[in-house]
Parts: sequence; C-alpha cells; structure tokens
Amino acid sequence: MLDTHISLAHGNGGRFMRELIDEIFARHLSNPALDVQADAVTLTFDSNEVLFTTDGFTVQPLEFPGGNIGSLAVHGTTNDLAVAGAIPKYLSLNAFIEEGMEITQLDRIIESLAATAREIGVAVAAGDTKVLRRGEGGGLYLATTGIGIRSGHRLGLDLIRNGDAIIVSGPVGDHGIAVMLAREDFGLHGDVCSDAASVLPLTQAALELAGLRFMRDPTRGGLATVCHELQRATGMGVTVHQADIPVRDPVQSVCDMLGYDPMYLACEGRVVAVIDPAESAALLETWRALPEGRDAALVGHLDKSVQRVTLATELGGERILEELEDDPLPRIC
Repeated sequence: MLDTHISLAHGNGGRFMRELIDEIFARHLSNPALDVQADAVTLTFDSNEVLFTTDGFTVQPLEFPGGNIGSLAVHGTTNDLAVAGAIPKYLSLNAFIEEGMEITQLDRIIESLAATAREIGVAVAAGDTKVLRRGEGGGLYLATTGIGIRSGHRLGLDLIRNGDAIIVSGPVGDHGIAVMLAREDFGLHGDVCSDAASVLPLTQAALELAGLRFMRDPTRGGLATVCHELQRATGMGVTVHQADIPVRDPVQSVCDMLGYDPMYLACEGRVVAVIDPAESAALLETWRALPEGRDAALVGHLDKSVQRVTLATELGGERILEELEDDPLPRIC
C-alpha cells in the first residue's frame, strides 16, 4: 500500500519504488509493449520512414482547466510528430517527482496521461521514475520521447515558396491564458480552457493536399514565433492580418487587461500550415469540416519583397512583430 505523499524512499530502487511503479505507472500504462522490469524494449517497424522527437514538461500548476501535465505531455509529444507528417506510435516517459507530492494527485495525472495516449492510439513503451528532494522540483516534471511513422508526403521549410498562404487551425492563446488564470497570480478568474488536444485529425486531413508545404504547432512563443521561424528559414517576409487571426473574446479581454499579445501566447492544440495559395481554400474547407478545425482561418502569406514579420492592423496600418525575448508566462508547457 502506498503512502499519501512521495518520499525520497520512492526513488531508492527498493520496495517503495517498486510499489510506486506497480501501483500507479504500470496500472495505468500497462500494455503489451511495456515491460516495467526491462532495461530496453524491442519495437517492430515495417520498411516505413520513422520520425523521432523528444520533449519536456514543467507546467505550473500541474492541473489546469482543460488538462494537466500528463495529458499535455502526450499531446505535446504526439503533436510534434503529427505536424511533421507522422502517425505517432510509441512514447517513452520519464517522471521526475518531487518529495512531498500527494500520491492521489500523481495517480490522477498518470491516469489522465494513459487515457490520452489510448485516445490517440499511442503506446507508452518505456519509462523511468526519479524522486527529487523537496524544493528541487515543481511537484512533477515529465520528459518524453515519441516515435512515429511517416504517413504522407515530405514536408519542410525548404519547400516554401513566395506567396504561400499561412493558415491556423483555430483560435490562438487559449492555453497560455488558461494556465495563467489557473495560477491566480493576478486575482483574475475566468472560464477559459486550454486548447490542449491531439492535432492528428487536422494533420492527416491536410496531408491529402499535395500543395501542403509545412506544418508547425504554435506552442511556446505562439503564432508570432512560428512566423519568425518561417522568415529566418526562407529569407522571405511574413505578413499576417490582425482582423483574420482568430482569438476568443475572453482571451482577448485578459490580454487587453494585462498587456499580453495573443500572437505570442502558447497553443497546445492548433496547427499552423503553409500551403500553395491555389489550395488554401481547399485546406480551409477540409479543416472547417472537422470539430478541431471549425474556426480555421487564413491569416497571412509569405512575401519575398520584404524581410520582416509584419502585422497588418485592423486600422489599416502596419506593425513589426519583433521576435520574442522575455517569456511573459513562464512554465506553460
């Protein structure tokens, strides 16, 4: 029987650690590929191209409206594979647990992680746990590795052409504001939920279009940071139109009160796609037919005649979007 809180003994390799792994991790994550006693696991692939990614998660608070660090870890890792044109297959999971964490909270989080993995169809095939001394962590840190199989044509920044359209699959900034409100640092309350979700339905639908050049999930740094990535990689300017960028009213209200710009806020269930303009309408129609993409919008384009990232304002002017330097919302993923 587990104690009520994590102690250093849960990380010493003995009985307490075995019980922690058996009663929480193995119980929730059990699948034929997971051997909690093995040092390595065998994964079988056909002759398909394998994609590989890794990520870490330190969000505070650990649980927030619309998700928690466990579901976020699965969504974040599998979404990185999905926007690269892959179907996620396997995850590894490393859990760094702080001494004193409530075991009931850890159980909720790992249960949520396991349920999210099942929904996506990805298996947690390997893992490890470590216990940190009290004060050396934020309750729980998770590190993941993801493996997927390419399911469509190759995507890449090198394929982008002058005039290509930029489309976002839905409203931006939901995750960043949801986490900020959950902290109650500013004494604000609201009903904003994180957009954390799998983008696999969106990416698989987009890959049906031959003119799709590139996809990215706008996590830390948001849509503006993706635009800067496009500008740096291609040498072409990026212009986005403020009137076309989808932002939910509650998110915009919080931004207006606190001085945030939704262009720089993290999303955890959105896709930014670059596509041949001749097929932009087809992608919009395809995404808007899906629940995950009903608010998709064409927000901008690439232009080789300029060399910066510019926001065309609703008043008819222009504003240069500088590259993000300070992080206004630390530890949001």
